[in-house]
Amino acid sequence: MIVIAPILIGLAYAGLNSLIPAAHRRSFNAVMVAGAGAAYLSGGFGVWELLFTAAMTYVAFRGLRSWRWIGLAWLMHTAWDVLHHLHGKPILPFAAHSSLGCAVCDPVIALWCLAGGPSVKDLWRLWSPRSINSGHATEGTAG
Repeated sequence: MIVIAPILIGLAYAGLNSLIPAAHRRSFNAVMVAGAGAAYLSGGFGVWELLFTAAMTYVAFRGLRSWRWIGLAWLMHTAWDVLHHLHGKPILPFAAHSSLGCAVCDPVIALWCLAGGPSVKDLWRLWSPRSINSGHATEGTAG
């Protein structure tokens, strides 16, 4: 469950984002990852927590115009999750494996962002049997 639940959470996050209109989806995700960057303040690495938060804020700001930057920010957060897990300072102090779960969940979200944040509807159109058989499976999505 330490692996499966976080993967399902990442997929649910991406799926729920389908409810957000494409015109606002990237901005919403830039704000979300900026907030995630501050999740570890007072997490045990002293001034490094502040520097990480500043770096995440910059990358999230760049994410306002590019899904790639948002994906990068989620991967940065993954690395921070791993460090906190190894250091024994989880993101949720009452849940010992919360940073490990976050480290599994975040790359799922990052992959979705690096794919352009497509909606479930866009993915279905791209991967549907009709689309694959007609040769239109390589068209981009409008995420």
